[in-house]
Amino acid sequence: MAGMQRAGGDRRASSAALWASLGTAALFEALAIPELDDKAAWTISPWKLDPYHTAVYLAQFAVPALALLIALRLLVLAVTRGADRQQQIEDRLQQIVRAAAVMTAGTGLALAFEWAAVIAGANPSHRAWTAIQVSGLAVDSALAVGTTALLVRCRRPRGSPAQWQYDWLDDLIFLCHRVRVLRRWASPEVATWVRRHAFGVFLAASALGAMAITGAQVVGEDITDPPLIAWYFIVETGSNLALCLIGNKLFVCIARPPRTQRRMITETAVVAGNLVTLATIAFHGSLATAVGLFALTLGAGLAAALITAAFLFARTASTQSSPPGKTAETAQRAHRARRPASR
Repeated sequence: MAGMQRAGGDRRASSAALWASLGTAALFEALAIPELDDKAAWTISPWKLDPYHTAVYLAQFAVPALALLIALRLLVLAVTRGADRQQQIEDRLQQIVRAAAVMTAGTGLALAFEWAAVIAGANPSHRAWTAIQVSGLAVDSALAVGTTALLVRCRRPRGSPAQWQYDWLDDLIFLCHRVRVLRRWASPEVATWVRRHAFGVFLAASALGAMAITGAQVVGEDITDPPLIAWYFIVETGSNLALCLIGNKLFVCIARPPRTQRRMITETAVVAGNLVTLATIAFHGSLATAVGLFALTLGAGLAAALITAAFLFARTASTQSSPPGKTAETAQRAHRARRPASR
């Protein structure tokens, strides 16, 4: 009975944390979208300039994507039936709480950059509008702090994500099976293919998202310079891909089969390169031409990716090339340590 009461209490705490995180994210988007989409409002925004703008811009697209994943999982939990319903709910809650924590952390990081812009007086302009924006920032920050406290109280899982039985791909297949038109596409063979080619799936999704974002940017800002348009698309694709790989590592959207060490090092280098590219964009200052923008941002990201890959490959090679005699001696010592002492 005590165990059931504790499980019920944990579930209520998780539900409160989830809805609080969604509310915080919704308020952040409600405040961020008009600022970024309305040129007049953005011109007098306190966090118009970089590096503040980059952080808010990334969060504007990452937060709703995470909220969509959480909403998908909540829908699956609502329609889950069967004898193992209790186990399925507990298992899926472990992932969804972590996804909510990542979403809240992304929101909090953007809010921190906004506060930094306000404190630094980065773009002093219309005082009345600035006061309104800062008021909204204060409310959203208070919600973020409260949400963080709730997430800390229901912090889990304590084990490895490798122990989880479900992922978001399972959720998608589960829902597709309930729609007659989509049922034939939701086969185990398709799921296996997606898991084996998860990197390509992430890359394709990142490119599609980048195409939509770049198109909106080109139309909204009337950009006609082809190199600059290409730069927007490459940076958006890279940043989306890095966020997909990081998110999948943290809360397992797609459970991937074991990969070779070379493949893992390559993906780590890709993430490192794109993160450095974003950091360079945030602090790039003013550049005169699109050529300079290419060289500074993408060049720094490519250099970081190559350096990361070289370091990890060198470390792997040194580990694999350790002297065999030393390895055998180490194994013998471990074996002797495991044997019980003779009486």
